[in-house]
Amino acid sequence: MSERAKFGAELRRLRAASGLSLADLEKRVHYSKGFLSKVETGLATPSAALAALCEEQLDAPGALTALLPGRPARRRTRPDTRPSGLPPATNTFVGRQAELSRVRQALSSEGGVCVISGLGGIGKTELAVRCAHRLEAGFADGCLYVDLRVSDEPSVVQDRLLRMLGEPPESIPADPDDRTAYYRNRLGGRSFLLVFDNAGSAAQVRPLLPAEPKSRVLITSRSRLAALDEAAHVSLDVLSEPAASELFASLTGVEPDEAVAGIVTRCGLLPLAIRIAAARLRSHPAWDAAELERRLARAQVRIAELDDGERSVSAAFDLSVQQLPHAESRLLGLLTLLPGADFDLDTAGVLGGRGTERVLDRLHDVHLLTQPAIDRYAFHDLVRSHAGGHLFATTSAAQQATMFRHVMDFAVRSAEAADRLITPGRYRPELAWPDDTPAKELETDDDAVNWLSAEWPNLVALCQSAGERGEFDRCWRLAYSLRGFFFLAKLWEPWIETHEWAQSAARASGDRWALATSTANLGVALADRGDPDAASVRYEQALSLYREIGDGHGESTALAHQAWADHYRGRHEEALQNLRRAAAFYEQEGNERNAAITNRGISLVLTSLGSAAEAAELAASTLPVFEELVLNLDAVMALNCMGWAYFHSGDYERATAAYDEATARAERCSSTYEAARAFTGLGNIARARGDKVEATIWWARADEIHPALPPASVGEARVRAT
Repeated sequence: MSERAKFGAELRRLRAASGLSLADLEKRVHYSKGFLSKVETGLATPSAALAALCEEQLDAPGALTALLPGRPARRRTRPDTRPSGLPPATNTFVGRQAELSRVRQALSSEGGVCVISGLGGIGKTELAVRCAHRLEAGFADGCLYVDLRVSDEPSVVQDRLLRMLGEPPESIPADPDDRTAYYRNRLGGRSFLLVFDNAGSAAQVRPLLPAEPKSRVLITSRSRLAALDEAAHVSLDVLSEPAASELFASLTGVEPDEAVAGIVTRCGLLPLAIRIAAARLRSHPAWDAAELERRLARAQVRIAELDDGERSVSAAFDLSVQQLPHAESRLLGLLTLLPGADFDLDTAGVLGGRGTERVLDRLHDVHLLTQPAIDRYAFHDLVRSHAGGHLFATTSAAQQATMFRHVMDFAVRSAEAADRLITPGRYRPELAWPDDTPAKELETDDDAVNWLSAEWPNLVALCQSAGERGEFDRCWRLAYSLRGFFFLAKLWEPWIETHEWAQSAARASGDRWALATSTANLGVALADRGDPDAASVRYEQALSLYREIGDGHGESTALAHQAWADHYRGRHEEALQNLRRAAAFYEQEGNERNAAITNRGISLVLTSLGSAAEAAELAASTLPVFEELVLNLDAVMALNCMGWAYFHSGDYERATAAYDEATARAERCSSTYEAARAFTGLGNIARARGDKVEATIWWARADEIHPALPPASVGEARVRAT
């Protein structure tokens, strides 16, 4: 049996013993299935690289390398050196299988160049070194490794590489262009794996690329090096939580549990941070994982905790920040004033001014910002902490306060503009703005809903931060402007949170109208969520404040709100009395919007009191008012009130027609809540007619778009539950 056949037979035996098909092995070693088949049948000659890869994947160290066919001695015209300056590969390597595969694939083609880029501490060097160790055997002339952070000038690196190849110093040209030509000439006809670690730019790397197609180049960089058109680019993200926990466990011997999950999360799933945290735990025998997690839980000192005396996350980030031009460094710090999880270009532009998009692109290019969507950017948590420290060291508290106020003015003015589109005709206080105060450009209610749907978590965070920073007017004004969207989207928790902060801000500023209005709107959120008792307490407080300051409009609104709470608690007569009082006030004031909304509430109360026909007629009378005022959501709610009244009067045909129209209009105004209410009503009609199958279908549609309608405030949900 020939040497090739012996190798092939052993490979086939090992593969079969591992339960792998040729296709499975192809995916693991990235050699084609056809070539592997030829190797197994002795028709193709295996390489040392293939042997090493197969041994690793089949857990058979040395078994195949020993069977490699002998090769005739090569005549060499140069010194017989086979350098390998690779650092040792770590024994605690987890995850990154997909990235390993992509790097191998990139280096499998002639003249392949691969750039591994990512944030400092993300594990670029670790991945490159591990991959290089796996592939090194496949390069006849060896592997050359250079840390470009130490030797940054290309001509200096070329000199170093030529000396590593045994070139006499006196033969290396002094002229940079001549040296580049000499360097490439010496690589000609040879097969090297070149590893350039910590590259700073494409310009630094380009003179180091060989012209020889037998060689391959693996580069790591904190920049994406997009200008290297010929390269394959592999960008590293943080580890997954399971992989991060596995890494921490392998470094400490602590079994993954809730505390370990908390630690790696506090580390931002960043490999360097996890390694430092593990080192700190190992160096403190009195600590356990829970103690380490407790220390890392303090955001203000977390980045300082991630320092083991020789390595620190802060130092890793310093290297990136120190290389930034002033405009980029300044904006990076200012962006930490934004408390939300991400931000859009318009918001960043308030801080950065002209040219902000280009600066953001550059910060993204060097992995100091991520880009979760086309027009949105975000920080890694630890980068935010580090950049915040840089801001405090370079910008005065007064400057920071001024920039934060600019952001808040943009947020409040934009939210107010969106609210006017979503809830036109709503009573609003007059807010004066300087002429140069920017705002988001919004033209339609769809624009407003789409913007707020993306931005509301950040606006909520801004509202809280405004209260904490003493920007009390801006805090309650932002909450006030978010109320209409929260009502539409039924986002009760942020609605309640923002209005509790608004209450505190109004108290602190001594603005009693703002306190009364924030309290009343907090009550609306509680009632809408299905807690009329808690809502009633807020309405009483608001009513008292409005009466103290002599605000008749506010008093009538609070009475109407209190009537809704009474209705939800079964106090229908009392509710009817207060609603009619409020309606009379609005009609006297010529407030068509509020009068129609109040009459819609009277319709619901009349239905509960057994006057369904009168209720249906009253609800129907509000519909043209809402349509004329372009109050689309209110029109949908009127149609649902009509469907509810007709259902109780036994007029299922008209009830069906009203609910059908409500579903169509609800979709157009983005209210899944009102659509689900209408679907539930249609299911109730079907059951009343004896068709349980159809009822189940309608209810399923309701649950699909908005599950768990609150029975306390949605009559259709109460009927369904009976």
